[in-house]
Formats: sequence, structure tokens, C-alpha cells
Amino acid sequence: MNKLSFLLIAGLLIIMKTSLQAQIDIIPKPQESKILKGNFVLSQEISFTAPGINDNLTNYFKDYLKQKYNVRFVNTKNEKISSIYMEIDKNFLNRKPEAYTLKINSNEIKIVSSTEEGIFHGIQTVLQLLPEKKSKTGNVKIQNCEITDFPRFPWRGLNLDCARHFMTKDFIKRYIDILAYYKFNIFHWHLTDDQGWRIEIKKYPKLTQIGAWRKEADGSIYGGFYTQQDIKEIVAYAKSRYITIVPEIEMPGHCTASLAAYPENSCTGGPFDVAITWGVFKDVYCAGRDSTFTFLENILDEVINLFPGKYIHIGGDEVPKDRWKACPRDQARIKAEGLKDEEGLQSYFIKRISDYLNSKGKEVIGWDEILQGGLAPGAIVESWQSFQGAVEAAHLGHYTLSSPASFTYFNSSPEDLDLRTVYSFNPIPDSLPADETKYILGGEASLWTENCPQEKVDTQLFPRILALSEVFWSDPAERDYKEFHMRVEKAYKDLTAHNIKYGPESKAISFSTSYNKEKNEFTVNVRTDQKDLIIRYTENGNEPDSNSSLYTEPIKIDKTVNLKIAPFRNSRIVGKLTNLSFDFHKALNAKITILNPYSERYPASGENTLIDGVRGTDNFRDGLWQGYEGEDFDAVIDLGKAEEISKVTPRFLLNTGPWIFLPTKVIVSLSKDGKNYFEEKSVDNDVPEKNPAVILKDYPVNFNKQEARYIKVKAVSIKKCPPWHPGAGGKAWLFIDEIEVK
Repeated sequence: MNKLSFLLIAGLLIIMKTSLQAQIDIIPKPQESKILKGNFVLSQEISFTAPGINDNLTNYFKDYLKQKYNVRFVNTKNEKISSIYMEIDKNFLNRKPEAYTLKINSNEIKIVSSTEEGIFHGIQTVLQLLPEKKSKTGNVKIQNCEITDFPRFPWRGLNLDCARHFMTKDFIKRYIDILAYYKFNIFHWHLTDDQGWRIEIKKYPKLTQIGAWRKEADGSIYGGFYTQQDIKEIVAYAKSRYITIVPEIEMPGHCTASLAAYPENSCTGGPFDVAITWGVFKDVYCAGRDSTFTFLENILDEVINLFPGKYIHIGGDEVPKDRWKACPRDQARIKAEGLKDEEGLQSYFIKRISDYLNSKGKEVIGWDEILQGGLAPGAIVESWQSFQGAVEAAHLGHYTLSSPASFTYFNSSPEDLDLRTVYSFNPIPDSLPADETKYILGGEASLWTENCPQEKVDTQLFPRILALSEVFWSDPAERDYKEFHMRVEKAYKDLTAHNIKYGPESKAISFSTSYNKEKNEFTVNVRTDQKDLIIRYTENGNEPDSNSSLYTEPIKIDKTVNLKIAPFRNSRIVGKLTNLSFDFHKALNAKITILNPYSERYPASGENTLIDGVRGTDNFRDGLWQGYEGEDFDAVIDLGKAEEISKVTPRFLLNTGPWIFLPTKVIVSLSKDGKNYFEEKSVDNDVPEKNPAVILKDYPVNFNKQEARYIKVKAVSIKKCPPWHPGAGGKAWLFIDEIEVK
């Protein structure tokens, strides 16, 4: 054989191997897989044998095939029809209870495991390998293959916050199915927080009568809760999908909703309202009252009866010590128990609750703040602030969940935490000695829902949660982002078929604007770095759809418009809508002198930002907002010559979570010479500051066609966060955007 022939054959073999390998496009990637020649063809009649396996599991698989492909099942084997065989083999990889083998040849699908849980994982692999639709010839084919598979970590979870925003029972069941499909096995259910109590406790009915509902800033009532019957139904459903539900009942902080219902468990006695804003609140459970512990133990008794799993999550995070420092009961408790300080009191609180749960046969999980003041015996630490909590817990011989926010908090925008970064996550900290890595059980994705109601959950979690599916399951030595990303791109069809409204992998689009003074027009440049994304836009204020203008070149703007830009994949928006307003007003590109300094953290593009004709979005980090920390805004605009002024409208932002408040008042005055001002007018704020919404607020000041060259604008800041706010006493932010002059 000559060299050229050898190279051609070798090249063909590589192409064939690559082509075959590409057909095992499942997530997470199996530990071992081998492609075989040929295909298994799913016939209309199937022989199905599963000796010793419970009917619920076999019926789960059968029902899927029956509903999806109209398959009928027969009890006798026939060489002319396909067969499925599932078997429990107690000797099979016995040390790995979730392991399975899957062998597919032209006549049979065979799944073997030592446990039904392993069989279930094998079924999920088959479901991913099955085509979404029959071929044109009516066949359903699967590439023949052999797979041996097992997870890297025993704990692979999603923490879903249903306290800030309530999720329906059917939605929770849907997510249990989704988690199972991608081989997660833990559903961490965050059920209580400052903004809502979501679990029925029969001994304390006011927890749901009062604590499950909040009065929003506009007067509307928002909330909901799960009855005990709902929870039993969901727990049973999860069990059928081999998923353990871990309930989280927050304590001793994040309990405003509970205190609104039963204020006697606080340090001050209340009264309290269920919180409508986000953040960390000073009112916590009083650790000096024995009645507080009786209250919580009674709650936990009912929780234990509802959730048969081993674990109860008690939170323990973000506990301000202000109330305890001022409370004589808590100070007496510190003295009586010989505690060092309030951190010691937190440790006492957690240990007391932990001891009670241990006595009921449960294991306690808490966020890494439970390390403060000393760790309760046997407690599992979920490390969210960094890897450090996991390292400290492992050093102490405690099991831990590695869930650092920088890799696992999907309430973060894909612009800040992208798919590639999530995929780079290794739950085992580099600094952990080899003999302590056994304490890392795994980790969780977390979705905190302050700004994420049910309809946005898919967009926040997908596709990024696919990366964690693989991180928690597969061998890190085999990890290759480029290869993984190819599987993600193919998975989009699967996600669409399952009606999962996935979001972008990273920052979907970026934009820049420029102004040409001679032509009196703006140019908007838009770009995306993601494959298969297209950009569409409108200039009439309507949200773009699949029929809107396609972006192919920079957009020219020569009149006042509201430009909306959106990224699309498969005719569906997959990223955040960008909303830009362009305004050709009289102060455009005039001169502005800012009298109080703006923050270097939020300078936007300097002074000219405020009169550049481009209005900011609802994202205060978009580079179009200018921020003032604890300061009034005070500036003078020089139009260059006298103009007829009828209205001056500055715009400000309300976003109380990051401490951004509207001005209490805006004052505008006019001048012809820049020294003597007249026609001073003001507009007061009419939006309640205690408001969880992000609001863009115009402050229009009207004049009766006054001649003026200079315009002085002052916005009076509240300076400090109000007493009700989690940052009470801290410097409040004032954010200003465009100052429109008509």
C-alpha cells in the first residue's frame, strides 16, 4: 500500500469515527462509550422484559414509548421485532449504586444495574438517544452502542427559590422531570423567606394565611402556598423519578414572613409586614426565647412528616446580629450559655435545632455561615460564598456541598456568568488535600428568584444548567468545552421539543452608539459572538418578532425613536431585549457642567452621557447611567445660545435592591446669562420608595415657552437608605440618565 492510499484510508476512518461519535450527543457525557455498527430500529411491536423491576419503573418507560411512538408491547420474543431487556444484577459495579450499562444492538436494548436508580439513569440515556420524530420512512433508529456510566458525585442538585416567587405544583413536577432527564438527583426546595412562607403548617395556620401573601407597592396582593396534600403529591412524584427533595426552612434569619404571622418570635415584638423588597433584613428569630424553639420544632415536626428524605436544610445564612445585640433576652442567653458573642449565639441556635433534627433521624444542611461560632456535630455545609466554606468543613471532617455563587448562581445574568465559565467549574477545591476530597458530596445550581418569576425560570437555567449536569456527573479529565458545546448546540432542538424556553449562553448582544453632528444622526452598531444567533429590531416601540427587520448593517437613526433589539434562535428570542430611546432634543451635544462629583464606579461616558440623546435601559450597568452615592445631582446645561424652552425632563432610576432610589424632588430653573436664574420650578416624587420593581421615572418640568440659554437641574437625593431597607443608614444611590430639553 502506498503512502497516499494509507493516508486516504486513515482519513476516511477518522471521518467515520467522528461521524459515529457525533451520534452519542447526550448530556451529561457518559464515562465510557463505544460506537458499534448498525442501528436498533424501534418496531411497532416490542418485546419488553424486566424481571424483578417494579411496575412503576417499567410502566414509566413503556408509557413514554407508547405515547411518543405509538408502540405496542408483547410478552413473547420474536426475532422479527425489537426487544427491550432490563435487569437488576446485584453484583454489577456494586460500589456504584447509580451505575448502569446500556448495550444497543440491532435487535435489543439492554440496561443492567445493581439498583433501580441505575436502571432509571439508563432509561434517561435511551430517551436522549431516541430521535424526536420518526424518519421519513416511519422508522425510529438509534445508533448501536455500548455505554458504561456512573456519576462522579452522589449529590447533583438544583436549589429553586419558590419563596420570592411562587411556582405552581405542575411547574414543580415539570422541573422534576427535567432534572431527571439530565441525571440530577436532588431538588432543593427553598420554601420560606422574608417575602413568603410557602408550606402549610397546620399547627400554625397564620403562616400561610398571612405569611404566604404580600401587598405589593401598587396595592395588589401576591403569593401562594403548597398545601400538605400538594407536597405529598410532589414528593411521591419526585420519588418515582429517583429524585430526593430537600426542603429548606430558613432560620434564624430570612424569616420576615414568619414574623409577620407570629411576631412574638422576634426580638422586638413587631408588628411586621411580609417583605416586598429584596435584601437582608435585621429582624430575625429571637434566640433568647425558648418559645421560639418550641415554635420551630413544631414546624419541623410537620416538615419531617412530609419529606421522608434524610436531609432538612435550615438556611442559616445572612443573619444580622443587630437585634440580638440590643435584645436583653438574647444577651441573657449569651451569658447563661457561656457564649463569647452573637456569633456564638448563632452557633448555639443552629446546634440546638440540629440536635432536635438529629433526634428525629434527620441530617442538617446549612449555608456556610453556620461555620460561624462553631459547627454543629454532623452538619453538612453548603458553601456558597466561595470555596472556603467547603474547605473549612472538610478540614473539620464534615461533608459539604460545593456551590460557590461564582459558578452556580443562575440568578446572575449570562452576561456575568456564561456557559463556558460554568463548564470550567471543579467542585473539588484545588487547596483541598487528597484525603479530604471524600467530604465533597457534589453541589447544586441555585436560582434565587427575586427577579425571576416562574415564566423566566427556563431562560435563567438553560442552557447553563447543562454544564453543571456534566460537571457533577462526568470525568473531569474528559472535559472539552469545544466538544461539549457541539452537544449543547444539538441539544437546542431537544430543549425546544420539551418546550424549554432557554436563554443565551453568554452576553447575547452588545451595542455601541455614535452621533454625527454634521448629519444630525446616530449610528447603532450591534454584534453577537454566538453561533446561529440572528438579530432583529423595531423602531416603533413594539417588541421584535420573527418578522421584524433583520440586522445586517449599522442602524441609522435620524429622528426620535424607541429602538428595540433582540437576539433570535429558531425564531425565538433567546436573550435580553435591548431597549434604546433616541431623542433629538435641544440639549443634544450641548455643554454640561456637573457641580457634584459622580461616582467613579458609574461614570457612564462622562458628563456628555446626560445629553447624548440616548436613554439608558433598565440595567444600571449598561454604561448609560451616571451614579451619585449619597449626593444630590446638580448641573448646569449651556445650550450655546438662547432657545425657547417649554419642558425639561430628566430621568432617574428606582432599583432598591442595589440601593438605588429616586430623588425626592427635582428643581429646574432657567437663565439667560448663567448668573441670574428665574422661573424656578420643581416636581416631587410620587412613586413609593418601598417598591421591589425596577422603575424608570421621568420628572417633567413645564415652562411657558421661556427664552433661556442656561438650564440648572438639581435632584435631591434621599442620601441614606431608609429605616425599612436592609441597607438602612448606608449611602443611597441616585442614578440619572438623559436630561431632555424641548
